[in-house]
Amino acid sequence: MLKKTSFKKNRNQLEGYSQTLAETSPSVPDALFTKCPECGRVTPSAELAENLLVCPKCGYHLRMPARKRLLQICDEGSFQEWDTGVYSKDPLSFPGYAVKLKSSRLKSRENSAVVTGLGQLGGMNCALFAMVGQFMMGSMGSVVGEKITRVFERALEQKLPVIGFTVSGGARMQEGILSLMQMAKTSGAVKRHSDEGLLYTAVLTHPTTGGVTASFAMEADITLAEPGALIGFAGPRVIEQTMRQKLPKGFQSAEFLMEKGFLDGVVPRVELRDQLIRILRLHKGGTPHGSV
Repeated sequence: MLKKTSFKKNRNQLEGYSQTLAETSPSVPDALFTKCPECGRVTPSAELAENLLVCPKCGYHLRMPARKRLLQICDEGSFQEWDTGVYSKDPLSFPGYAVKLKSSRLKSRENSAVVTGLGQLGGMNCALFAMVGQFMMGSMGSVVGEKITRVFERALEQKLPVIGFTVSGGARMQEGILSLMQMAKTSGAVKRHSDEGLLYTAVLTHPTTGGVTASFAMEADITLAEPGALIGFAGPRVIEQTMRQKLPKGFQSAEFLMEKGFLDGVVPRVELRDQLIRILRLHKGGTPHGSV
């Protein structure tokens, strides 16, 4: 009679090795690499930063933090921030809003959803603002409206052109009508600046939607966008559900809007600084050094 031990499985010396290896191998911090949401390529974060957060494989433009964008656009050491002490509060005591503001400040390291200031491009002074997508998706509340209004008021006083970078989910619902009022407030400031013959150039980045699109984002003298940016008022899913129709492919993309005449140009990030300098020189009456 055969003993049970006759069929006892010999222990493979490699059994459990993979588990031991996983336990003992050093982990690689996620921050060292970034995965492209479009094509899935994993790129060293340092290499991606050198490429201005544009995927080297497919050209997808990842979201760029406001301060990095301003430092990349402006002449070195020229940016001077305005209104650093202005920050969002909870005027309506909206449930959970105070907690969300606190977490947004920690996440974005900003006091509000927009950074504003004075800078130089090609030696030319200009007023600038860049919205902060990491702060409640760049939504426009009272502070955002106030800071952007102040940009145009200071630019009007100092006879400066304005360059603005938008990224936003629209009006901030936690501030109700106070948020919606910022659409009229910012639009009025843009109009007064324009009436004096001063230049306003808007650069729309992914995504720019809602009340921001319906106000200062689309009121510029020259409106540019980054490739692939989603631009519109309502999102595509909302439109499809309302109209009960399937939207065309690429609907609300920067390229689609350029084709329909809503934009003056779609400019890759690597070319944006030079393009903006040419625009400023043309407005100033100087030599553009290239076509716009």
